[in-house]
Amino acid sequence: MQKIPLSTYKHAILSVLLIILGCTNASGQVLLIPDRWKSEWYEPQPLFNPDTLSICILGDVMMHGKQIENTHREGDVHDFSSFFRFIEEDIRNADLSVANMEFTLGGKPYTGYPSFSAPDGFETYLAECGFDIFLAANNHIFDKAAYGASRTLEKYRNLHLTHGVSFTGLAGSEEELGRTTPLLLRRKGLKLAFINFTYGTNQSSGKLWPQTNCLSETLKLDSAFAKCDQSGADYIIALPHWGVEYKLRHSKIQESTAQRLVGSGADIVIGTHPHVIQDCQDIDGVQIAYSLGNAVSNMSAANTQLGLMAIIRIARDQYGHTRILPLTFRYLWCSLPGGYDSSYTVIPVAEFLGRKDEWQGTWDYEKMVRTYEHVKKITGIPDCGNEMEFNNE
Repeated sequence: MQKIPLSTYKHAILSVLLIILGCTNASGQVLLIPDRWKSEWYEPQPLFNPDTLSICILGDVMMHGKQIENTHREGDVHDFSSFFRFIEEDIRNADLSVANMEFTLGGKPYTGYPSFSAPDGFETYLAECGFDIFLAANNHIFDKAAYGASRTLEKYRNLHLTHGVSFTGLAGSEEELGRTTPLLLRRKGLKLAFINFTYGTNQSSGKLWPQTNCLSETLKLDSAFAKCDQSGADYIIALPHWGVEYKLRHSKIQESTAQRLVGSGADIVIGTHPHVIQDCQDIDGVQIAYSLGNAVSNMSAANTQLGLMAIIRIARDQYGHTRILPLTFRYLWCSLPGGYDSSYTVIPVAEFLGRKDEWQGTWDYEKMVRTYEHVKKITGIPDCGNEMEFNNE
């Protein structure tokens, strides 16, 4: 059977419409069709509005003993409001914001390093700052053994109900593991998969459950990537907790693991754990950011007060085609009490350069500038400063 061209149908339908509307008559008079009508009828029309999805990721969110003391108020109240006050708008305006939660919520007594148990309410503060995803796979997650990890899970589950925050990297049962590894979320018509694994833990839980995700568990890692494929995830974001602490360059083991993640299907890899910023790399077209450093902590050793906010952007054109744009970064400085002011304050570096007179302790400003220039030189990572604007439409 001869196939009738689609254009023939269009001409026929248009002719019928013109007759119905009285635009022609029995004498067969030919009328010219306005160019606008031709364009709208014959030319392909865009199906989508061009848009960009933004994902903001911060490094290690910690709670050392000095932070617990500094934030303590009367009774059992802790005030964390100074921590992210200068970047809270960016966290909230991103389509998704992610934080690496390097502590437990194991209850009293609240303790810092080496066995972390952050004050209750810290998780709520972070949710109210605008974080959407908590990463729980890290070496400190069993600092308070199985009880501390289970209590942390309970807090995260409640927060999911009250604030809509999701978590991944830690599970209390096989069923919960299946729901959270990978963590699948949909934003702006895209299905995104988040995979969070750690190199190990400082101590074991002592029980079968809860479990955290370890990079050495090949079957669990392979299963997570397989679930991404089965679910039809558009993009897979791998978030490993790995690397050598305090080193500004990534290790061979990190690079080997990154190659494995890319080979398994990761579309982007962003790491944490070394407590300092590490360099970036491209592996087979996939962007690797080896370490974002600390977001907030009491650390003051060389380079540990400087961190990165990584910004993933996925662009969609008018025809629905999507692609990951080059990663951008904003440098952050965690000012300790006595520096910028009397509290812990995360400062976007580029926006505060030249504002030394605002510091209580000018030594902290000078340290920030020295560290910023040194780390940028060693890692080669540029600072997008305040030029990056989130699209939160």
